[in-house]
Amino acid sequence: MALLSNTPWLILAHLLVFLTTTTLAKVPAVIVFGDSSVDAGNNNQISTVLKSNFAPYGRDFYGGRATGRFSNGKVPPDFISEAFGLRPFVPAYLDPMFNISDFASGVCFASAGTGFDNATSDVLNVIPLWKEVEYYIDYQKKLRAYLGDKKANTIITQSIYLISIGTNDFLENYYTFPGRRSRYNIDQFQDFLLGIAENFVKEIYGLGARRISLGGLPPMGCLPLERTTNYMNGNGDTCIESYNAVALKFNEKMSGLVKKLNMELPGAKVLFSNPYFIFLQIIRKPSSFVCSINHIIPVVTSRNRTVASGGGDGGGV
Repeated sequence: MALLSNTPWLILAHLLVFLTTTTLAKVPAVIVFGDSSVDAGNNNQISTVLKSNFAPYGRDFYGGRATGRFSNGKVPPDFISEAFGLRPFVPAYLDPMFNISDFASGVCFASAGTGFDNATSDVLNVIPLWKEVEYYIDYQKKLRAYLGDKKANTIITQSIYLISIGTNDFLENYYTFPGRRSRYNIDQFQDFLLGIAENFVKEIYGLGARRISLGGLPPMGCLPLERTTNYMNGNGDTCIESYNAVALKFNEKMSGLVKKLNMELPGAKVLFSNPYFIFLQIIRKPSSFVCSINHIIPVVTSRNRTVASGGGDGGGV
């Protein structure tokens, strides 16, 4: 449920790095895995209470309609896709309005509320990460049937893969239910998640992925729900610093994992996208992220968790 988007700074980080190593023509598609920070509407098609297919979600999307994105408009992959000259949004794989001809230039397998840990997806009956990979394998089969092996292989190997996931594993799983806490201390749980992350990246690498962006955690203790319920240390306006410390440590470990993956996976370009510090700037000086009185940076939200998702205009996707 968490869910924080990898906001404007992360979008810019993705673009700057990839644009310095490739040309726009060499990016045929954007392929997305993760949680509500990047879900384009897959949860609309499954049996879960965690949906965003109602107002005010989508009010700044095309037609002002809620698409299942946890945002008033676009989510980060949409901006990234448009920046590379592709479709101005990345469609959800389970959305019946789209088919393989649409997915050839970008596809989203993400599911709000999911995490690295299967136990996280069980909390609200959403799509686990392993199932996102199964959908990706099914997508590859359809892509080959649609375009032929040669062109499909080009798309698979030259696409940008965006992965935004992890916050739910802590806030909706570890800190909420006793199961994982009874087996792991927090440091061990981080290592458990990192092992899953490593296996996941290696799995999609084995399936052809080469340009991969692996996102880190935001300052989790500063999400609105955590601040609001932090009665012991404030009046709804104080971050839970112990959660933030966990996020910092996890990001440090994730950065080390990315370096390891780049050494072990020939031909891969794996990036670590860290949203932590600039997110704090939004908390400390939100006025810097407001474009004008009537023009607010789009917001990604899930229930009581809300955060700006990126620049964009009030008109659209």
